[in-house]
Amino acid sequence: MTADIATLTKPVQLPPDHPRIRPRRIGVLLMNLGTPEGTTYWPMRAYLKEFLSDKRVIEEPRWKWWPILNLIILSVRPSRKGKDYASIWNNERNEGPLKTITRSQTEGLAARLQEMAGDRVVFDWAMRYGFPDTKSRIEALQEQGCDRILFVPLYPQYAAATSATACDQAFRALMSLRWQPAVRIAAPYYEDPAYIGALARSMRASLAKLDFDPEVILCSFHGMPKEYLLKGDPYHCQCAKTWRLLREELGFSPERFPLTFQSRFGPDEWLQPYTDETVEALAKAGKKSMAIVAPGFSADCLETLEELDGENREIFMHNGGEKFAYLPCLNDSAEGIDVIEAVVRRELMGWI
Repeated sequence: MTADIATLTKPVQLPPDHPRIRPRRIGVLLMNLGTPEGTTYWPMRAYLKEFLSDKRVIEEPRWKWWPILNLIILSVRPSRKGKDYASIWNNERNEGPLKTITRSQTEGLAARLQEMAGDRVVFDWAMRYGFPDTKSRIEALQEQGCDRILFVPLYPQYAAATSATACDQAFRALMSLRWQPAVRIAAPYYEDPAYIGALARSMRASLAKLDFDPEVILCSFHGMPKEYLLKGDPYHCQCAKTWRLLREELGFSPERFPLTFQSRFGPDEWLQPYTDETVEALAKAGKKSMAIVAPGFSADCLETLEELDGENREIFMHNGGEKFAYLPCLNDSAEGIDVIEAVVRRELMGWI
């Protein structure tokens, strides 16, 4: 009996050519949209080509879209958008703010969960377009022994052009692996009490720092073609739910806190009302002070820092407005990490 037990507990001697056995760990991969590698023509062109070639983003037939993209848009748009990116660029790290903030969110999340996770969980981040790319980060997690990976698209509201394409890219990477990890995808969190509460606290803190009380606060979400909504995309409904819950949490009326959509592109009708047209109309109607918040963005980026705080500020002031404020995203603030932590803790249940 003793000899049998000794045989069973004896360490197994692997053959010399056996692949290395890694420790079993869990990976958490935060996923965001992306940013160009520079503001000059060629880095901007490479980024825009990858982004605008995505069939989830532009659903036009390829025969129709490719000539427009390659002969027109990629000839003129990189230089113009490069100037926009240059106005918000993190010159110290030579990168876009979205990359800076997403990295910091990942580091903040890892610090928060260190006590619970120890070295069993590895945290990383990736961009759908540009770098660090999704495939390389999945491979890095697997190299560190992660046989389970939680993908966390940092989009509170689901859209095919954001959450779905991020997951598409992850699935393409998994297709190239011989030994695929088990995976989970974090659900959108547009109505999560942790998210709504964090937004409300962040907004109250930002408003308290102003030297004026805005007459109107626009709740601006990124837009999408109306056709996508009619095809069944739930994005509009989830934005409206976030807006309603946040408005109720803050105690604002719909008139004080209207819902709008920004960043339309091309000739097609997009979700309305449009942010820029609303800003102009408010100023022309005699409103002298306003603020804008963008709760659909987990991190400040071109669409918030340059478009909302830049272009829309100019529209308001040019048409008679006097005081304007942009209220920052949750970013890597304590409230921002609170939300990501709540999502990750929920999704890791059963694994930890």
